[in-house]
Amino acid sequence: MNKMIQLINLVFILILSFSCVDKKSAEGETNKSELELDSKTDTLKFTSGIRSIFQDSKGNYWFGSHSEGVSFYNGRSFQYYTTNEGLASNQIRTIQEDKNGIIWFGTANGVSSYDGMSIKIHQVNEDSETVWAKTDNDLWFNAGTQQGVYRYNGQKLDYLAFPNPKHMRSGNLYAITGISTGKNNMQWFGTYVGVFGYNGSELTTINDETLGFTKESEKIHVRSILEDSQGRLWIGNNGIGVLLKSGNSIINFSKEHGKLIPMNEFEANAQSKQFAKNTGLQAVFAITEDSQGNIWFGDRDSGAWKYDGKSLINYKIDTKLKSQMIYDIYEDQNKNLLFGMAEGGVYKFNGKSFEKWL
Repeated sequence: MNKMIQLINLVFILILSFSCVDKKSAEGETNKSELELDSKTDTLKFTSGIRSIFQDSKGNYWFGSHSEGVSFYNGRSFQYYTTNEGLASNQIRTIQEDKNGIIWFGTANGVSSYDGMSIKIHQVNEDSETVWAKTDNDLWFNAGTQQGVYRYNGQKLDYLAFPNPKHMRSGNLYAITGISTGKNNMQWFGTYVGVFGYNGSELTTINDETLGFTKESEKIHVRSILEDSQGRLWIGNNGIGVLLKSGNSIINFSKEHGKLIPMNEFEANAQSKQFAKNTGLQAVFAITEDSQGNIWFGDRDSGAWKYDGKSLINYKIDTKLKSQMIYDIYEDQNKNLLFGMAEGGVYKFNGKSFEKWL
């Protein structure tokens, strides 16, 4: 009889245990968001180009594509989010994280954020009387083809228009092409036809007029921008290479290092799509400083360049690629230097050469 009672008790305990497990599983599935239930793969499937790379505070990676949305990578598998899940556009230009751990996406057509559960599009306050302001917790975004910038101050997303400098070229050429946070409370904004710097009280301008450029000589065409740890401002252009602002002086860094070919040859090669003939540091779409203080440039035609303070070294990312164009250069928390390519895929620098990572 005792053995029978013990057996009944054992069966009862097992049934109760399985019931609890089933209940917990059901609760877990209920708490999962729709995004977490999306299909996953074990390889990065983007082919349209990696425009932005970001590692969040939890160590997860985010990859923004040129036209396929964003991918989340936890080191084991990938999840993909597009306009179907709430992105403002499938072209992801920047990825950031705020102090609350929310991930923000600057897209070609607005700003979206992900709070761990869902993605939402943020409406922009475009009041023409909105004044320029700045706080330590601001997030800055491109404003599409508009002649200004979006600023999120923790409560709302404002549109701030750039001033219209005299003699500056008109049209949507004021659209943002790069953003960099600098020293002395300075925020830099690169546009196709100039650079604006904002210190919280006033805007400064660097453009053809302030540089003394003319149509007959050369013209600024900004595609990337960086203020480094020394306070130097690097301005990457499509055509005239890299300008370097140190203190009050500005030089053509590419020209000083003999890395420019004649403009007529450069433009003819681009027009005929013979990009490999453009061997200089001339069409710079990405600039990053690594933890060692090296400045890295991503050139549309000639690949990656490293400046160690004395000399420039040129690297070809992968000779099998049709294009050496680099959209983004990013150093992660483990000091891995990652390169987002225009053909899709992410490459990692091993200290001497590049290997396909994702």
